[in-house]
Amino acid sequence: MLELVKTADGSNTIYNSEVGENYHSRNGALQESRHVFVNSGLKYFLERENKVPIGGDLEDAVSILEVGFGTGLNFLLSADFCSTENIRLEYTGIEAYPLTTQMLADTAYDQYLSAGLWQQFIKNYPAALERAIKINQNCQLQITHCKLMDFQSDKLFDVIYFDAFASANQPEMWNEQAITHTLQFLKPGGVFVTYAITGNLKRIIKALGLKVEKAPGAPGKREMLRAIRCADM
Repeated sequence: MLELVKTADGSNTIYNSEVGENYHSRNGALQESRHVFVNSGLKYFLERENKVPIGGDLEDAVSILEVGFGTGLNFLLSADFCSTENIRLEYTGIEAYPLTTQMLADTAYDQYLSAGLWQQFIKNYPAALERAIKINQNCQLQITHCKLMDFQSDKLFDVIYFDAFASANQPEMWNEQAITHTLQFLKPGGVFVTYAITGNLKRIIKALGLKVEKAPGAPGKREMLRAIRCADM
């Protein structure tokens, strides 16, 4: 059901024949991940909040929740950025159907990362499916093996990456119930980003009191959606 495919920017993704969709855009997996999630999500949050949690304990870290951990590319690029900038990162992924370590290794994402991060990720991936694991001195990773609606946490997160398969193939991930459940985990002042933008999605998020922004999309998409929870909510 899973097949490795090359995208337009030369980076790999995985095609899931059961769902009928790629894990990343065919117009460029690497470009999409950097643009939508790292640049428009993580970096935007840090710049908007003038927040640079350098050093210190993980309690001082920037926290990210990802819906749809998949190949781990969004985590890897986020961790690489944070490690380079000496920013503490606490990352939680939600994944109902985790990929095997070998399938992750086959993506060859190591070529886009600083030395050492890839090896630590591959080595610690199985353990991260069970508990929070320190990947390096800057980054902690935990992957919760469950469906979105079964995810529960006492934590609130600075940034949410929403990277589910498209609504045409997984409509249950984009309905009011799923989006409401997801956004309950976003901190006041926090940022929600996704590659998609539809009228229904905007209406759901606006009804929850968040400020919705249209941002330039990754290659192949004119626009993407970003939303900010007001700090006084």
